[in-house]
Amino acid sequence: MAEIAGDETPPLPSSSGAEESSLLSSPPSPTATSGDKPPPRTRKPGTKRLVLTASVLVSFLVGLPLLLKSTEIHRSPLPSDAIADLSRRLQSHPPSFPCGLHAVFLRSGPGSPVASLADQLERAISTQHHLLPASSTAGSISVSVTVQSDGGCTSSTASASPWRCGSVTAADSVRGDEVFDELLHSALGGGDGDGMKVYTVVIAEDDDGKGTRVVIGKHRHAWVVGKVDEAEALSLIRKVFIKYFMNGGIEEGETGIGKGEFMPVGSDGNVVLSFSLLNADPNDWVYDWEFKNIGERILTPVVEALRPVADINIESQVLYHTPKSSYSYSDDKLGGNVLSMGDIPFFVNSNEWHLDTSISATGRSKVLQFVVYIPSARECPLYLQLPDGELSKTNAFISPMWGGVVIWNPPGCSLGSKKAHGTRRQMSSQELMETLEIFIGQLRQLFGLKPNYHAHGMDVATKFLVSEKGFAQWELDLLYRHHACSNLLSCVATLESLSSLVQSLPRMIVMDEIGRQVELSLEAASLAQRNATLGIGDSSAVSATRARALAEDAFFHPSIMSISYASVEHYFAIYMPFFAPVCLHVLLAAIKELKRYKVERAKYSAFLASQSQATTSS
Repeated sequence: MAEIAGDETPPLPSSSGAEESSLLSSPPSPTATSGDKPPPRTRKPGTKRLVLTASVLVSFLVGLPLLLKSTEIHRSPLPSDAIADLSRRLQSHPPSFPCGLHAVFLRSGPGSPVASLADQLERAISTQHHLLPASSTAGSISVSVTVQSDGGCTSSTASASPWRCGSVTAADSVRGDEVFDELLHSALGGGDGDGMKVYTVVIAEDDDGKGTRVVIGKHRHAWVVGKVDEAEALSLIRKVFIKYFMNGGIEEGETGIGKGEFMPVGSDGNVVLSFSLLNADPNDWVYDWEFKNIGERILTPVVEALRPVADINIESQVLYHTPKSSYSYSDDKLGGNVLSMGDIPFFVNSNEWHLDTSISATGRSKVLQFVVYIPSARECPLYLQLPDGELSKTNAFISPMWGGVVIWNPPGCSLGSKKAHGTRRQMSSQELMETLEIFIGQLRQLFGLKPNYHAHGMDVATKFLVSEKGFAQWELDLLYRHHACSNLLSCVATLESLSSLVQSLPRMIVMDEIGRQVELSLEAASLAQRNATLGIGDSSAVSATRARALAEDAFFHPSIMSISYASVEHYFAIYMPFFAPVCLHVLLAAIKELKRYKVERAKYSAFLASQSQATTSS
């Protein structure tokens, strides 16, 4: 065993020595001599393995676009260029409404007026345009002047005068302000047609012994009664036109229309006026009201007047057990309980006052609450004390963007009133109408107008006629203009935010409905701009409201709000662990098979070359 395991070879048997010697001396085989070279290939290599591997690789490459298509996000194209163009137009040329100023001089003297006098007065008035406030939405102002006397009329040559000569005289001013207001409205042709709005100031030179006074009518005109010279007349015309017709009587530094966000209107253009009658303690007394018959009849003209600004719905309810949150104290001098202005922010009891029960407020509608609070017997009568110590005449207050409250003390209510033990009573028609008049004044304040006007800076006595609609026509023009401008700016801001959002999220789904809403919003905004350039305030306000509503609908579309969007990196991080290993192995196999095929083909080519050389040498 040791010998076998050693390095020496054991000796062969002598009987077979000759045979082994012959085997050892035989020439080596060709395979043994060429062990370092690959054996020649005598047959052409097949392509079956190569084709099979390549087909697997091609199937993966073809399936990649199908995979990307199956995971593609639908994105409706948004007109970003049109949005940017609209924004640039509004910034460079803010919406402005051209209007007209028509001055009428009613003279009682005989003789025909001089033809050049109207042109002279027109040039004098035209030089005062630069005095318009910066917040005014008025554009270019066309001035026309008419001078009427007993001998006839003459008008300036700038534009055609709507005045019906001879239909109204200075002597008609003594018939009463309401009558004279309607006479002027008729003499001016009604003034309710489409197109640029014209505001008229009439100078009625009539000495009625009452001095000079100014009356602002319910339509688009005002008049001055009294003996005034030309300079004073021009000054009064300027003040009435600029201060009231163009600026709504808002002084510098005051809050009101055109001073920031003033419109309590939902982004969809809807407003719900919710009127609530609150019985603080029904154990003392219970009051009801005929709101459906009386309230809606009084408020219908208001709703119709504000229709270009908002689509208004009216609701009413009666609630019980609704105590206030703030405290009041008894004052024997005033004969009642007093609520100071400092306690007003705590008056509304949101825990007990279940006011938000509207079924008409859907989507992004705005609800304005108007509350009639009936105090209990132990706190009746309840008065609201102003900061100067005086009692409020209306016994009411407003909360901006929320609504208003009227504290209504029942008849016969006094300190130490005895309980009526839940006796059911009803507000009289007169009491309800007086309360609704207060609510209309509060609604005016919520929309940025003054509840009443003071003739500061007029230098003469000034009277304002009250319209049955709650809003004079010139006040509605102010609302229309400012509402159109505000909604256009809000529409552009919303569309720009939507465009930026879509561009920042490449994986964001943009439905075709969203693209259509954006296009319709841009069309409505362009229409509002065109109407503004023509001076049509009501139509511009309607189009601007529609533009903003469509922009808000597109931005808050359910398909946008209900999906959480991930980045592209997150998208690849999800699919790479599944497809990267498989694709890598298939690619490596294809490369390896291609190399093997090249090697085998090289062997076969070498074999063919050797055969050709052998044939040539023989």
